Amino acid sequence: MGCFAAFPALKMARSFCESREDAVVMVICLELCTLHFQKSTVADSLISASVFADGAAGAIINNKPGSQKASLKLENFATSVIEQSEEDMAWTIGDTGFDMVLSTYVPKIIESNLRSSLSPLLESYGVEPKQIRHWAIHPGGRAILDKAEQNLGIAPDQLASSRAILSDYGNMSSATILFVLKHLLDQPMQHETERVLGMAFGPGLTVESGLFLKKRG
Repeated sequence: MGCFAAFPALKMARSFCESREDAVVMVICLELCTLHFQKSTVADSLISASVFADGAAGAIINNKPGSQKASLKLENFATSVIEQSEEDMAWTIGDTGFDMVLSTYVPKIIESNLRSSLSPLLESYGVEPKQIRHWAIHPGGRAILDKAEQNLGIAPDQLASSRAILSDYGNMSSATILFVLKHLLDQPMQHETERVLGMAFGPGLTVESGLFLKKRG
């Protein structure tokens, strides 16, 4: 599943907690992206090698009130697939190991499909983009964040956590979005609750998104 794998895991964890009041679920994302490194002079391969990094993160999901300064409520999730883009982001396994394909066209593909990919999630929950306080977008690269900011009319401070994680750690595949959400949790709150929209992109080209509610304590 690549970079979006945390979302199906969080979705499954929420299902466990909905079925059992006493359920406590740990989601762990551990990525060793340096295993993909290939000696190549192809531009797309060089981009992949320069962006990706190793990382690990975890999240605990349960039905109890948060014991930290802030917590996230998992509200809703959605999945969409961008047609005719499967060759622009993909894994293949060959004689020399994992070959990660990350086309230079990916930011443009994501930009042109962002709104349509978000529509199922926002419409099903009756939420307008202007009601989103924080955007936790998977920082697959600076160009992806730039395109998202321009296309969705996001203010720089609303995307600050994604940019901070990209700058400090790079793209750690599925673990990255958990780093972004943790960074968001650590920021001071202006209101008792603040809505967060998370989004990640992966092979397919698949777009996973989720609505979260940041709450005090």
